[in-house]
Amino acid sequence: MINFCTLFNSTYLTRGLAMYDSLEKKCADFHLYIIAFDQCCYDTLSDLQLKRATVISLDAFEDKELLAVKPTRTPTEYCWTCTPASLDYCIKRFDLESCTYIDADLLFFSDPEVLIEEMADSSVLITEHRYTPQYDQTELSGKYCVQFVCIKNDSRGQKVLQWWKQACLDWCYNRAEDNKFGDQKYLDDWCTRFEGVHELQHLGGGVAPWNMQQYRFEKHSGHLIGTQISTGINFDVVFFHFHNFRCFKTNVFIPAGPYQLNENLLTLIYGSYINSLQKINSLLRQKSPIQIGVYQEALTVKKVFYSPKRVFLLYMKGSFRNYYHQSYFAKRQYGLSNQS
Repeated sequence: MINFCTLFNSTYLTRGLAMYDSLEKKCADFHLYIIAFDQCCYDTLSDLQLKRATVISLDAFEDKELLAVKPTRTPTEYCWTCTPASLDYCIKRFDLESCTYIDADLLFFSDPEVLIEEMADSSVLITEHRYTPQYDQTELSGKYCVQFVCIKNDSRGQKVLQWWKQACLDWCYNRAEDNKFGDQKYLDDWCTRFEGVHELQHLGGGVAPWNMQQYRFEKHSGHLIGTQISTGINFDVVFFHFHNFRCFKTNVFIPAGPYQLNENLLTLIYGSYINSLQKINSLLRQKSPIQIGVYQEALTVKKVFYSPKRVFLLYMKGSFRNYYHQSYFAKRQYGLSNQS
């Protein structure tokens, strides 16, 4: 069994549940520990009675060390501070042999077991950003991404985890300072600082907006296959990280912020994600209609409404600049749905 942990609040509920749903469809044997960062999130998740998840309240999770630094961090910085603490809590509280932290905005397209198997005898698994050159933020954000971090409950794994946890308690801010940035840039030297750290080689683990331009994607027999353009290497996409995905009112989305998109990506990857989010949102509305609008951010599309032409392009044609309406994807056959 693969033990995962994640953390999110109510504005990430649709994302977190879409991620859970994709694991149920693609991962043969797993359990997900979810730390709910507000009461609405905890109550909603508890009511859903997810068979392969354990929901943990913030009160149960937080300790004196976390509470001491909480007033000094923004909500985002505090979530980052809690990343290694969430791994430590789950390993100790549930006596796990290993645990893998995953960001709530991932969607799985195939079984992540292959990524865990690649660790072999290593104690820690980390994933590289693999930046496309034009989006390279290594100097600021680090070589590795805290999106999928597996740590075994052995001496080498614990050495890394306790060091990381203390480092984040000491300093974890949304700024670059002394070769640090959030919880993430601490990972840069792990392969040389510690023993037993493995850098993931599988290209399908960690496809994201900052590297997706390097690949072509196709659907084959229900599987999403990526091809590295520079080498021709084919691989199963294991998970995609929907970083910078934004939800607006009236079923409008900015899928990838400043990152370059094309029809291939929009249809095969982002269409699948939006489809999953919409189904989860509908489920939540049926169960708790009084809570409509709190399960994901509902931003206002301000610039579009300045022009009737822009309104027409967005709501009738389906897109305007980097804004996309749900109708854009409804008009296309979803290339790969996680419902299959």
